[in-house]
Amino acid sequence: MSMQLIDKYFARSVFIIATATIMLAFAEGFVQLFGSSLIGHIYSAGRLLELAATLLVFVMVMLLRQIRDELRAR
Repeated sequence: MSMQLIDKYFARSVFIIATATIMLAFAEGFVQLFGSSLIGHIYSAGRLLELAATLLVFVMVMLLRQIRDELRAR
């Protein structure tokens, strides 16, 4: 396996985790409107969105690096 293939699948898996975190944040925010919590008040919905944004920035950096490497190969 080449490093490019590993990077591609790693970026995809981190993107999926970030997307799931965003969905959990929206669900947590909705449930908190009724005074309950899905994850036991460990993280607020805003903190989950911050985590997802950090992961998405990481994914964007990896994708830009892949684009740079592809353009250099030409």
